[in-house]
Amino acid sequence: EMDDEDCERRRMECLDEMSNLEKQFTDLKDQLYKERLSQVDAKLQEVIAGKAPEYLEPLAALQENMQIRTKVAGIYRELCLESVKNKYECEIQASRQHCESEKLLLYDTVQSELEEKIRRLEEDRHSIDITSELWNDELQSRKKRKDPFSPDKKKPVFSLTFSRPYIVYMLQDLDILEDWTTIRKAMATLGPHRVKPEPPVKLEKHLHSARSEEGRLYYDGEWYGRGQTICIDKKDECPTSAIITTINHDEVWFKRPDGSKSKLYISQLQKGKYSIKHNHN
Repeated sequence: EMDDEDCERRRMECLDEMSNLEKQFTDLKDQLYKERLSQVDAKLQEVIAGKAPEYLEPLAALQENMQIRTKVAGIYRELCLESVKNKYECEIQASRQHCESEKLLLYDTVQSELEEKIRRLEEDRHSIDITSELWNDELQSRKKRKDPFSPDKKKPVFSLTFSRPYIVYMLQDLDILEDWTTIRKAMATLGPHRVKPEPPVKLEKHLHSARSEEGRLYYDGEWYGRGQTICIDKKDECPTSAIITTINHDEVWFKRPDGSKSKLYISQLQKGKYSIKHNHN
């Protein structure tokens, strides 16, 4: 048992001891803070100088990653350049092939038109009743060029003689031929019994049956439509594959595997210059 004085003394001792402990703890805490701060400053100086291991190891990994990505980007760049170059060469080749195809089609078209004109001229020639001398004189007069220094000569007068009274006109040879052709055609249309039977005109025969109906093509017993794959064959050439894109009244457009577009005339299919068939491959 302790009296009040002892208790008070004991309490004061405890308070003093607690104050000492708190002071020691504060001193240790300040000392630890200063040591940590000095360590961080030293490490910062090493990082600034580029000597800290914690900085050098991630830096080495980043540099290695950068080199790998740079190498991959260079390879990708070369591949892109090669792809663009190949695409350019393909476009040039497709343009040339398209030009050659269009040239061939244009040649066939002009040839067909000239053959049609020749056929009509032959038909007109057989439908009129004029001596061959008139034709020869007209052709010779076209070939000769007029001399500007020579005096004008009077052209000969041609007359068409009938059993009935006739009239002589001062007309050009070509005008006489055209008028006579028109008269003969009109007489043949209005009064066939008054005109002598003309020899049959030899018409160009179609070797194949081809026509266009409602956006579809009928050729040698088979029907063809848009989007169908066909095989186009021409004499002395290798067959080519194509896809039908458009079918008009007198022509068929198609697209080749290289992307170029061309057309075929139905008259060319009828004459056998080109032939087509379904491609089931």
